[in-house]
Amino acid sequence: MIEKIIEILADQLDIEIEDIKADSHIQEELEADSLDVMDIMTEIEDEFDIEVEDDAIENLTSPEKIAAYIEGLKAN
Repeated sequence: MIEKIIEILADQLDIEIEDIKADSHIQEELEADSLDVMDIMTEIEDEFDIEVEDDAIENLTSPEKIAAYIEGLKAN
């Protein structure tokens, strides 16, 4: 799952997959702005057939945190 999230980030941010780690901070390290984050979350929702709550977005700061969030949703 983390691999797919990293692919989405690389595509949305136009950066190399190799430059993204599981713990890379999306805004600070990968230099995503708020519009990028919204586009990423939309893509994540589509890819994993989930709905990301607005109040959760600010905590989804890395691929591993996004994966944990998705796993939590799928477990319920």
